[in-house]
Amino acid sequence: MNSETKRPNVIVFFTDQQRWDTTGVHGNPLQLTPNFDRMALQGTHLYHSFTCQPVCGPARSCLQTGLYATTSGNWRNGIPLGQRKTLAHHFKDHGYTTGYIGKWHLASEEPVPEAQRGGYEYWLAANLLEFSSDAYDTVLYDNDGREVKLPGYRVDAQTDAAIRYIDQHQNDPFFLFLSYIEPHHQNHRDDYPGPDGYEEMYTGRWSPPDLTALVGTAPQHLGGYYGMVKRLDEALGRLFDALKSLNLLDNTIVLFTSDHACHFKTRNNEYKRSCHDSSIRVPTAVRGPGFDSRGRVNELVSLIDIPPTLLDAAGIPVPPDMQGRSIVPLVQGNRSDWPEEVFVQISESQVGRAIRTSRWKYGVSAPDKNGGKDSGSDRYVEEFLYDLKADPYELNNVAGIESFRGVADELRDRLIRRMTEAGEAAPVIEPASVRKSGQRRAEIAELRKKLSE
Repeated sequence: MNSETKRPNVIVFFTDQQRWDTTGVHGNPLQLTPNFDRMALQGTHLYHSFTCQPVCGPARSCLQTGLYATTSGNWRNGIPLGQRKTLAHHFKDHGYTTGYIGKWHLASEEPVPEAQRGGYEYWLAANLLEFSSDAYDTVLYDNDGREVKLPGYRVDAQTDAAIRYIDQHQNDPFFLFLSYIEPHHQNHRDDYPGPDGYEEMYTGRWSPPDLTALVGTAPQHLGGYYGMVKRLDEALGRLFDALKSLNLLDNTIVLFTSDHACHFKTRNNEYKRSCHDSSIRVPTAVRGPGFDSRGRVNELVSLIDIPPTLLDAAGIPVPPDMQGRSIVPLVQGNRSDWPEEVFVQISESQVGRAIRTSRWKYGVSAPDKNGGKDSGSDRYVEEFLYDLKADPYELNNVAGIESFRGVADELRDRLIRRMTEAGEAAPVIEPASVRKSGQRRAEIAELRKKLSE
């Protein structure tokens, strides 16, 4: 069967905790991502791409099942995926071989038992890769649950394994999910270990405006974080080189995205788990059949839209219970009825919900609920409102300002609608406490004073 008639292979190149503004096509000046940038320019760039859950396990459950985390039941870390159908099941049912390499984070034990692997046939993974391995100590587990130690820097070790898988399955239609831990921090020492010599290349050079204003842990961590991003991009280039050398490039769909982003402890005492773009906006691009030379898509796209997109692009029927939308019609120019906002569920640090439009960010939290115990609430209070046109880095929260009450009321109604569409009960959302303009000016002055100290 030649490449003109063979079903397309599908590869998901999945990073962990990567901000959108690490990429050149989003304005980063450090030339960290020439391969991603070329992929975005030659394929389809989903310019406004967002997670639907800014924490590892829940985001991964959404991407594997096409269901919101409250629907699948995986609304916080540590909840096994269970027996729900995943992308692996759907691809396998339609003649694809399936493989998973890297971080899983959807099981209850290590090594991951076969029943908790989401239906993937080939398995070289760890449930919690940040604990089973380190930057130069890559430990994964195979189909038989045996420990496999791979040589090299962790990004390179996983990439080598992926290239071996591709080489061994080049005559099959395959679906490969390649899940990196980078540029996530190494938990046991709270550090971002880039390849040797890379951290020094990027320390103290360029910081995004939100981190420049709010600081957090960025000064000590950003160099290593950027070094990890750089090595990931080099791995992406190696993957494309392998596909080209095997004559698979023109018949393989490659999707690059991340589970969530990183605010370096500027928004809470974590690196994520907030409604801000620094937590939820991620780099996403697609190359391959149906996506080449499609340019930049400016509509807002959610991680929940990726599963139906991959199935649709491979010619596989999209299950009616999937809660996202395929972007294939959008890429083909059919923009009718595309949602004007993305919906985000937030868990663990708080029970929160948010919507993000092209102009506004509106977030609420449940004051009576515990983020580690409760998946949702029947009562929320307005917490954040940002005018992204005037304040793109979300430094001026205007929730409670009287002149924005009409905007907040409209966004509240839209948020409730999105919550019910996701299967949640319609909650009561109480307005933020009223603040006068003079009060807000005093708050801004105090913030500026703290930042100058």
